[in-house]
Amino acid sequence: MKIFSRSMRHTAMPQRQRGKQTALKMNCPILIVITLGWLLHAQCHHTDVDAAISNRGSNTRSLSNGAQSLAASSSSSSSMTAPQPRFLSRGNTYRSVVGDTLVLPCQVEHLGNFVLLWRRGTNVLTASNIMVTRDDRVRLIDGYNLEISDLEPQDAGDYVCQISDKINRDQVHTVEILVPPSVRAIPTSGQLQARKGGPITLECKGSGNPVPSIYWTKKSGTGKSTARIGDGPILTLDKLERQQAGVYQCTADNGVGDPVTVDMRLDVLYPPDIQVEKSWIHSGEGFEAKLVCIVYADPVATVSWYQNSFPIQTTDRRIMNTRANRHTLTIRHIQQEDFGNYSCVADNSLGRSRKYMELSGRPGPAEFYSPKWGRSSDSYNLTWKIDSYPPLEEVRLLYRRVLMNDTFQQPGRWHDFILTPEHRPATEPLTHIMSYTIKHLHPGAYYEAIVQAKNRYGWNEVSDIFQFIVASNSLDIAPEDAEVVASSKSRSNSGSVSSLPHALLFPVTLLLAFALRNSQFDRLRLGLG
Repeated sequence: MKIFSRSMRHTAMPQRQRGKQTALKMNCPILIVITLGWLLHAQCHHTDVDAAISNRGSNTRSLSNGAQSLAASSSSSSSMTAPQPRFLSRGNTYRSVVGDTLVLPCQVEHLGNFVLLWRRGTNVLTASNIMVTRDDRVRLIDGYNLEISDLEPQDAGDYVCQISDKINRDQVHTVEILVPPSVRAIPTSGQLQARKGGPITLECKGSGNPVPSIYWTKKSGTGKSTARIGDGPILTLDKLERQQAGVYQCTADNGVGDPVTVDMRLDVLYPPDIQVEKSWIHSGEGFEAKLVCIVYADPVATVSWYQNSFPIQTTDRRIMNTRANRHTLTIRHIQQEDFGNYSCVADNSLGRSRKYMELSGRPGPAEFYSPKWGRSSDSYNLTWKIDSYPPLEEVRLLYRRVLMNDTFQQPGRWHDFILTPEHRPATEPLTHIMSYTIKHLHPGAYYEAIVQAKNRYGWNEVSDIFQFIVASNSLDIAPEDAEVVASSKSRSNSGSVSSLPHALLFPVTLLLAFALRNSQFDRLRLGLG
């Protein structure tokens, strides 16, 4: 009996333990499900959970099924009643300049337990408040707004703010990076050379966002740019002249920041080109004279001076100096043998050029100082000056009347006067001022005059023609006298003088003259001389 009883106890203990272990194994999944349901759905009542946990045994399967049904019902009820997350901000396109800081907004309400992501393409930048990207320039500010500092060109593209729900709703921002213009010369040295008469192409390349427009200007001698001379990255110059040498400026502008420029220097290679300051230089014995040649050449030319085809050597009286492209021959204490023809000769690898000048003791050309309109109706006072180191020996004055209308032009014959100059004062060793009153002139008529002078070295060149008008007598003037002065040229090939306008003639005078035309015609013909 004891044996049986002991045996029965020994057998019964494992069975109760096995029963407890079996009940524990069956209740573990229920505990896990109920615990997750309590964590995810706070809407469930705590009393129901406690009853489910305390009720163990043969009803475990039915309780488990009931808990699952309760959890599903509670989840469905929660999804139907909780507000859905939505964006308060809107997707937009942003344009920012390189180096600036840009903030991309992403404002969401009712986010709940959902996670908000920022991504660019397949790269995730942030997840909730966690920074995923290693770029220190990127951070979240004021919630989920994405800030990008020190913008770079490669930051351009689409940025997506995404709610990680079943729909995966997105908000897309497009970023354009504006890059200020830059420009470079081709070749990078910016130095170009070309022969005179040939073509040349100048080129530069610009970059930036947006693509910049390019235009060309040429700098003046003061360093300022002139007007626009071309558009586009290429500037072609045909048949180059030496004046086209200089600094050309290529400018790129895209509206972002200030325009930028690059300078390109063009050297035009050409043989020497000489200009003389004066082709005729007046001086006197014992005085000084300067002969000046201005030489343009590239490559730089060497300049030599000649007198009557003989090279000049530097002495204490003959001094040659150069300043930039200005070459000067100074002759001091002039002697008789210094007068004559001089020339400057310029040479470079492309050719030679020569210009002539004359150093003379003869008087300089006369210059007139009288007004165009006379004050007297029958005379005119003519005043002029002449430069001469030696005293003037003789002065010649010639004048004539000029008639002209719409159909013909008829100058009269020259009246020739020889004048004897007065002795000049010691205070005026060079300039001679003379005047002469021409009488018996026709009222309202037009005249022209020339002057020539002589000293011990000979006659000077004839002066330019000077035209003057005698004061009119409105009661005694023929219409032919109220005509415009004809354009004339002097024997020294000076430019033509423009005719006086008809507006200068008084209408009343013309009407009176027209009334007297027949009576004055014969007298006019007699007065041509």
